[in-house]
Amino acid sequence: MNRLAILSAMIVLGASPALAQEPAAPPDRPQPDAAQEARAQALFEDVRCVVCQHESIAASPAGIAADMRRLVREEIASGASDQAVRDDLVRRWGDYILFKPPVRWTTWLLWFGPFALVVAGLAVMFVRGRRRAEPAAPLSPDEQRRLDALLAEGSDRPDPDANRPHD
Repeated sequence: MNRLAILSAMIVLGASPALAQEPAAPPDRPQPDAAQEARAQALFEDVRCVVCQHESIAASPAGIAADMRRLVREEIASGASDQAVRDDLVRRWGDYILFKPPVRWTTWLLWFGPFALVVAGLAVMFVRGRRRAEPAAPLSPDEQRRLDALLAEGSDRPDPDANRPHD
C-alpha cells in the first residue's frame, strides 16, 4: 500500500508542470465583414503583445494576445475608429503597447535620444581630432652631439642590457 501511495504521488507531481501551463487560447473568430476584418488585421500588426513584448498580437500565441484580438474585433464591430481602438489600448496598457509610440514630451528621449547620442559622439570626435599635438622641444647642442655619435657608431643593439634573443 505504501508503494502505491508513493507511485501515485510521483505521477501527480510529475504531471503538475503540464497542468500548470496556460490553457490554449480559443480560436480566433474573424469578422463577417471583410473590411472590418482587414482593419482588425492591420491593427493587430501595430499592437505589441504584453507577454511576448517583441511580437505583435497577430503573431503571438499567448492567451492575452487572443483576448486583445477579440477586444479589437469587438470595438471595430461596435463602430469604433482605428484611432479610438488605439486610444483605448493605450489607456489600458500605456504607450508601450504600440510598436510606434506617439511623439510626446514624455517620449522625446525614446525618439530622439539615439540621434542625440550619435551627434554627441561625433562632436567629441571632431573636438579631439582638431586638437594639435604639441611640437617636441628641439634637442640641446649636447643632446644633438650624442645622437650624432650614436648614429655614426652604427650600433644595432639599442638596449645594451638586452641579451641576444630579446633584441
